[in-house]
Amino acid sequence: MTYVIHGATGAQGAPVVAALAAAGKSVTALTRNQDAVVDGARVAAVGYDSVEDLTDAYRGADGVFVHLPMASEEARLAYARNIVAAVRAARPARVVFSTSGAPADPDAGTATAVVISGLAGRGVSHAVIEPTLYLENLLMPFVLDAIRERGALPYPIRADFPVSWASHLDIADVALALFDRPDVTGVVSVGQYPAVTGRGLAEAFGSRFGKDVAFEPITPEQMRALAAPLIGEGPAADVMALYQAMSTLPHHSIAPENSAQKLVGITPRTTGQWLTDINL
Repeated sequence: MTYVIHGATGAQGAPVVAALAAAGKSVTALTRNQDAVVDGARVAAVGYDSVEDLTDAYRGADGVFVHLPMASEEARLAYARNIVAAVRAARPARVVFSTSGAPADPDAGTATAVVISGLAGRGVSHAVIEPTLYLENLLMPFVLDAIRERGALPYPIRADFPVSWASHLDIADVALALFDRPDVTGVVSVGQYPAVTGRGLAEAFGSRFGKDVAFEPITPEQMRALAAPLIGEGPAADVMALYQAMSTLPHHSIAPENSAQKLVGITPRTTGQWLTDINL
C-alpha cells in the first residue's frame, strides 16, 4: 500500500510521513526540494503547479494527504484547481485533505473551498480534516522567549476565549485513522474538547516550565508585527485578518458531533501532553 504525502518535509506533512513509516507503510514524500532526504520514504520532487506531475504522483496511490501551502490566495486557488484536476484524472483510492485551520465551507469561494467542493461528487473516497488553531503556533520565538524571560504567554486572543487547540501530531494521528476508515467521509474536526482558554494554555506551560506563567492578550496588529520577520509581510497580514475576525466570535471550539473523538475514536493531546511529546 502506497501513500502520497504533500509537504513531507514541512510542519504538517512530516508527522504524517513519520506515522505512516512507523506503521510499516510505503510512503512517497512530495517536496519541492529534489535533494531532500526523508526518513522512511521515497522522495519525489513534485510541486502544486503541474497537473501532470500531480496526476503521476497520485496514480495508484492507496492514500493521498494534501493541504495547501502558505502563499497568496491567487496562487492557492491555482494550486487547488490543479489538485482537484489531478485527483479526477488519477483517482487514488482515498484522499485526506487538511484545511490547515481554514473553515471547511465549500461555498466560501476560497482555495480551501475549491478543494473541498472539487473532491465532492467525483467518486473518490475522501475526508476533510478541519483543525482550529495549532499548538505549534505557540513555538514562535516571540511566544517562547516571553514565557522564558517574563513568565508571560502573548497571543492575540482574549484570556477567556475558548479554543479547541490541536497539534500537527494530532492531525497525523487522524489522517492515519482516516486512511483506514473509508466509511468516514465529510468533515472531521480535530481539537481539544472542551475547548481551552488562554489562561489554561498559560497554566500548562507553567506546569511544564516549573514557573508561574500568565496569559498576555495582544492585538492582531501586534501579532502581525511580531510574525512578519518570521513568515513575511503578506502571510503576516493574513494572520492578522484571521485573528481580527476571530475576535468577534464567542469561541473557537469544535462541535462534538463531527469531532475526531466521535468519528474515529481519537482524542487530541492536551497542551501538557503535547509539550511532553515534543520534549519542550
